[in-house]
Amino acid sequence: MHTEPSDILTISGLKKNFGGREVLTGIELAVPRGMIFTVLGPSGAGKSVLLKCLAGIITPDAGVIMFDGSALGENDFSRRDFRKRSAVLFQGNALFDSLTALENVSLPLEQTTQLDKDEIRARSLDSLRQLEMEDFRHHHPGELSGGMQKRLALARAIVTQPELVLFDEPTAGLDPLRRNAVFAMIAKYQRLARFTALIVTHDVPEAIVASDRVALLENGQIRFEGTPADFTSSSHPVVSMFRDSEAALRSTILSIRSPEPLPS
Repeated sequence: MHTEPSDILTISGLKKNFGGREVLTGIELAVPRGMIFTVLGPSGAGKSVLLKCLAGIITPDAGVIMFDGSALGENDFSRRDFRKRSAVLFQGNALFDSLTALENVSLPLEQTTQLDKDEIRARSLDSLRQLEMEDFRHHHPGELSGGMQKRLALARAIVTQPELVLFDEPTAGLDPLRRNAVFAMIAKYQRLARFTALIVTHDVPEAIVASDRVALLENGQIRFEGTPADFTSSSHPVVSMFRDSEAALRSTILSIRSPEPLPS
């Protein structure tokens, strides 16, 4: 893997083992700055484990993670710098039910900055305003719809003005219309706030439309990396199997429904 100065994040030889089972078997990946980069893969491929290794939630067994040219984990400063300049939007949003929308968004600023209360409030309200959530600042998460909770979680993620935002299965459990809305939201605010977005998901159609580059994680390794057009036209068997699973199912169903006798 060749690292370019424009890469905000590079991963080399990343491995993770759980109870004797290798989940990540040597990840090699470079994420260019200022893009929406999506890591696709089937359930159980190791996508969320990869993201948690990057976020520092899980400690990898081997490998190097470089953020803006500095290796994470070499010292406390590198990890603290990464936390200040990045954010994570977790799969379940990880909102605090006992806090209002404004209090949820304010929390990262209270924990990671020395800003006074007035500045924290002003920046938090601005973040809510960007996500069209200012009118709901006094609502608790339980009083908001699923889509509004997702917007609130993104408002909290971008309030610290991060350079990198990690998205863990942001459309898990959503219907197609809501999946489209979430990817559109990410694309819109990624352009407005100019952060790099690293998304892990198994939702191929939406990711192909919204992403600048995609990678395919399968059996703990990156099997493909390139543009959405490259992915769509790739003849790589692993890519084809994952990408064309819907078409394969359609062919199977048509065969089952055919008047011709089923093969024994």
